[in-house]
Amino acid sequence: MKIWISLLAAFPVLIACQTLTVETDKPARIIEPDDASRAALQQALKAFLHVDVLVADDALTTSSLLVIERSQPRTMEGSPAGGRTMEPPYKFRLVAHGDACVLIDQRDDSRQTLDDTSCAPEE
Repeated sequence: MKIWISLLAAFPVLIACQTLTVETDKPARIIEPDDASRAALQQALKAFLHVDVLVADDALTTSSLLVIERSQPRTMEGSPAGGRTMEPPYKFRLVAHGDACVLIDQRDDSRQTLDDTSCAPEE
């Protein structure tokens, strides 16, 4: 019985120690973008989507959210095909996780760390 009381008394201390070391995700934006950070973003998007994606040089520098719309189907002549694209756009969120910049695919919460990238929490 004394063992159980000792374990129960130590339990809150163990939980408190564990919560101090847990890193939390904070929505972030890229600071000081350069060729290396843009390449890291392109590489992460290619890993998520399995296709090369064209993104602006200032992507994720003003907001933690990146929305990529699907390309519109085209006819054999190259003009836009009739009808609407009903599939939703791809959404990604950049977060600061400790010292790392992590891109999260919001379809399934999969994650890619962006190497050579500096980010700061959004304000």
